[in-house]
Amino acid sequence: MEPVQVPDADAFRAFQDQCEAESGWQSRYSREGVGVWVQPPPPAGPAVHTVKCCIDIQDVPAETVYDVLHDIEYRRKWDMNVIDTHDIARLATNADVGYYSWKCPKPLKNRDVVTLRSWQVVDKSYMIINFSVKHPQYPPRKDLVRAVSILAGYLVQSTGPNSCTLTYLAQVDPKGKLPKWVVNKASQYLAPRMLKKMQKACLKYPSWKQQHNVSVKPWLYPEQNKLPTMMLSDLALQHAASLENIDESSLSEVKDERGDHSGSEN
Repeated sequence: MEPVQVPDADAFRAFQDQCEAESGWQSRYSREGVGVWVQPPPPAGPAVHTVKCCIDIQDVPAETVYDVLHDIEYRRKWDMNVIDTHDIARLATNADVGYYSWKCPKPLKNRDVVTLRSWQVVDKSYMIINFSVKHPQYPPRKDLVRAVSILAGYLVQSTGPNSCTLTYLAQVDPKGKLPKWVVNKASQYLAPRMLKKMQKACLKYPSWKQQHNVSVKPWLYPEQNKLPTMMLSDLALQHAASLENIDESSLSEVKDERGDHSGSEN
């Protein structure tokens, strides 16, 4: 059982460098302040592309976007793809383990992940990163495909008192052979749509939060965190090789959309 560690400052620095890097990325979409790039997998690493999406957000400060990314109650309201999302246990003042399941475009099977999530704020850069772990009480389910987050996360950078950029970077193994139409749709349509939906959610968050436990933000105030604690030694890294692959490569697209994206956002 491979041990799990909470990301340190070097891990967050490496994540930010990856988000900000320009070389090695292939542009897939660029329009209206939204960009999507993909990076082929390294020869020695997992055979999974990395996707990077970036959006310029006006009229919303970086702090608000960071709150929206953390607030699970609000996510259930704006994220129409979510089936279930909840925090399981606290691992440190800046880390927890959680569960997220989401709808995939028809006729693909829906996916879920169990991840260790950690967060850090450095100067005007707000970061949340996650990776898949095994939790003894959350084994793979028969009605969902257990995906694997090799590394995924968000970088929010302030560009002014009321504006920022949001970068989402993800190397996620969906555990299955996906049709080419899914891969193309994810980068050219679904990812930009997801970012724009998130931007709208950020605009509405302050008024929503005023009516929903306005002062409760455990990601900023650890003393408010009521989750049970859990030992890191009770978790193990989740490797894709130990999970079943699902071959969905021959499935045709169904026009009645059930979900807005085909990748984990947790």
